[in-house]
Order: sequence, then C-alpha cells, then structure tokens
Amino acid sequence: MIKKFIRIYRVQIALFAVAAIAVVILLVFLMKAAQNTEISVFTDNRIDITPEQIESIRAIGEWEFLSVSDEEMVDTVRRGFFSDDHLTRIYYGTMRLGIDMKELTSDRITVSSDTVFLLLPPVRLLDERFIDEARTRAFHESGRWTADDRAAMYRRAAAIMKRKGLSQENIRSAQDNADSQVRKMMKAMGFGTVIVRFSPS
Repeated sequence: MIKKFIRIYRVQIALFAVAAIAVVILLVFLMKAAQNTEISVFTDNRIDITPEQIESIRAIGEWEFLSVSDEEMVDTVRRGFFSDDHLTRIYYGTMRLGIDMKELTSDRITVSSDTVFLLLPPVRLLDERFIDEARTRAFHESGRWTADDRAAMYRRAAAIMKRKGLSQENIRSAQDNADSQVRKMMKAMGFGTVIVRFSPS
C-alpha cells in the first residue's frame, strides 16, 4: 500500500515538473514574440468634401473679385435740311466682375488625399445693368429726341464700357483674386494643397 502511494506521488511530481517546464517554455516563446513585434501606426490624411460643404460654397452665390468704374461720353447727330440735331450724354457705370458659385457643381470638385482640385466657372460680368442712370446727364442737347433715341445711346454706352471693362487684363486680375480667395477658403476647410482652374468663358 505504501509503495502504491509512493508511485502515485512520484507520478504527480513528474506531471507537475512537466507542466512547470511547459509554462517556462511558453513564457520564453511569448517574450521572444513580443520583442519581434513592431507596432505600426498609419495615419489617413485623406479629407473628404461633404455635400453640405459643397452646398455652403454654392450658397455664396455671386462672388465679386474686381470692380471696374468707367465714364463715357456718347454723342449722336441727326442731319436736318436746315440744321443738325445734336445729343451728347455722359454715362457712369461700375462693372462687377466675378463668379456665380451656384454654377460650381460637385463634378467640378475632385479630392485626392489632402489635395482638392476645383474647376471654377468663368469670370464674367455679374450685373448687366451696371450704368448708374441717376448720374447720367445730358452734356449737350439740341433738337427733339425720343425715348428710343436715348435708349439706343444707353446701349451704345453699355457696349463701350463692357468692351473696356471685360478686357483680358481685367479678367486675369479677377481670376488672380478668385484664385487667392478660393485657396484661403479651401485651406480653412483643412486641405493642404488647392489647385484652381477656370472654365473657358
């Protein structure tokens, strides 16, 4: 009976020793695995532009980037049998050059990582009625002139002002201002690189 207990006791000691060795081996393996493990941190710098942000940009509406003031003297002569009729009028106008941001649709905005590309609408005259009619005055008038005659002179004055105001130099100046302002706005939204282009007029 005593020998039987001694044999059971020896088996238990052997099992305990085997379990202890297994635990030691497992701990050594885990420590080596921990030393070979590298922790990598990935940063996603991609910025998405949301539909709400696009709508907030479109809500700006007409955005003026250059104001051009002009003064034009327009005259007309009507030949008569005995005498000629003369009408000379001075017109004042202020042309607002800019972009209607409502035309900036989502397909004109492309985002890649922290870079945004915008294809802006063309710079144009924001208001066709830019002549200040309250300041228009007659410089010289002789004979009888109708409302249609004065309307024709108004259209001539507007055409002359538009030809001067919508010069390539003024359009480029408005584009430069638009580029600067739009870049500031997009950088404030978190974009690192902003590329701005303009649609052909």
